[in-house]
Amino acid sequence: MASLEQFHSAAVLVADRAGSAGHGDALVTNLPAMTVSVRTADCFPILLADARNRAVAAVHAGWRGTAAHIVTGTLREMHERFGTNAGDVFAAIGPGIGVCCYEVGIEVARQFGLGQAGRIDLAAANRGQLIAAGVPNGHIEIMGGCTQCDARRFHSFRRDRNHAGRMISFAGVVLQQA
Repeated sequence: MASLEQFHSAAVLVADRAGSAGHGDALVTNLPAMTVSVRTADCFPILLADARNRAVAAVHAGWRGTAAHIVTGTLREMHERFGTNAGDVFAAIGPGIGVCCYEVGIEVARQFGLGQAGRIDLAAANRGQLIAAGVPNGHIEIMGGCTQCDARRFHSFRRDRNHAGRMISFAGVVLQQA
């Protein structure tokens, strides 16, 4: 499994071997049997799969990455490296902090076009970016569930601070059967 030293950026790296690929917040690969992963505890994990070119990505999308359009940058990297067309991509947006709990100050709110402090729906923002990039709406699945509300199922940094665990989300290219 390939992983990242995540730092809330829009940096996209290519995974060519197991272990840490470096500092970034999205990993892409088309290597058979390679798995790419991200760790989250309120930020959203987004997994992308190009069914035609057999390439995958794992994206860590917090507010900074979402504001910087990390999913768009990941799709662009997949297109440049593997010939991915957004219309062939299937996306899964995993659990993250829900709009029910995600209150932000004016500085963050402005990054999302809001004029005052309030609540942000990061899952919807990332879905909108995927659709704007050409991923069909029917190819996008949002898991739902709020990481802060549901302590039984999810880790949450906002809720548990330094005691929070992390969830690992991963995707891989399977070996093609003959």
